[in-house]
Amino acid sequence: MKHAGAEALTALEPLLAKLRKLPGLVERKRGTFYQRSQAFLHFHEDPAGPFADLKCGKEWERRRVATAAERRALLRRAGDLCRSK
Repeated sequence: MKHAGAEALTALEPLLAKLRKLPGLVERKRGTFYQRSQAFLHFHEDPAGPFADLKCGKEWERRRVATAAERRALLRRAGDLCRSK
């Protein structure tokens, strides 16, 4: 699964805009977010659709983000993790 390119990230722009507003996140490169000095969230493209890798503790959690409901779920999960730090 390759990292999301410019076209895939453009399709995810409304989600990216909401992620940029979460406390403690810094977008170092378009679609790649850090929390403090640690990688926290980035995106991949796959024939099955776009996916996000979200850092949960020491593990990465892969989530599909093809639908509005999947994107809302990712935003909630990322927000919960940002508030817990």
